[in-house]
Amino acid sequence: MKLELVELIFLSDKRKQLLLFLRSGPKNMDEITETLQVNSTSILPQIKKLKDMSLVIQEDKMYSLSLIGKVLVEKMQPLVSTIELFEENFDYWSEKDLQGIPLPFRKKLGELGKCKLIQPDLDRMFELDQEVVENLSGSSNVLEAIAYFHPPMISLYQELAKKGVQFSILMSEPVLQRYYSDYTEDFRDMIALKNVKIFRYSGELRIASLTITDKFFMISLFPKNQKHFDRESLICYEPSALNFGTELFNELLASSTQVTEVPQVTEIPQNQER
Repeated sequence: MKLELVELIFLSDKRKQLLLFLRSGPKNMDEITETLQVNSTSILPQIKKLKDMSLVIQEDKMYSLSLIGKVLVEKMQPLVSTIELFEENFDYWSEKDLQGIPLPFRKKLGELGKCKLIQPDLDRMFELDQEVVENLSGSSNVLEAIAYFHPPMISLYQELAKKGVQFSILMSEPVLQRYYSDYTEDFRDMIALKNVKIFRYSGELRIASLTITDKFFMISLFPKNQKHFDRESLICYEPSALNFGTELFNELLASSTQVTEVPQVTEIPQNQER
């Protein structure tokens, strides 16, 4: 009895990896065994099953995808990438609120590739992660969207901006108000810099923070339980993650307006305060 295609493809990691490897073109046995880190004895039975189902063809000593195989693998790649993304940091993804990520971007989360989870120590919850600081300090262009006020990060951005780093910072309304009302001089200094643009996001920004530079992509999501924000982040370095992040930032930017001067701070009359 023939295996169903789904079982054939996904019940064997060797078959799955082989199909994905052949996506880039024909390969010989030495290339297959070296890349997949298998021996010919273990991979040949898997190749035979794929050949029997007309997903792989052999010409002389070269193996390649059939036309059917190419169609299937093109559809496989996004699914496999998404599964691997979630498996790598399953607890993070399962506990976070993904609603802040627009649906078209949720559908292609697999483009982030391999990501590293950054978990602040409880006794250093409000300090900046050293890996993040080093990466930011070596970046020449930074896109940032933020929905919570984090003074150490703002201070670092001000320091880097004065050194010439290009910044586009998108803030939720509460964060923007906190910045210009409590740190008026710092805010005025930032918007006066030609290499800095600050934007006000209209509506509720449901991504805690989003950072994209020429070196890395980083995202921090709010938990499903809004009462506990742990400041965990995922940092990714693959070019596809940087492209994903830039597109997501531009999507958020479309619902934002640039702030070019310090807004007028209006004091609430004492008899209206609560």
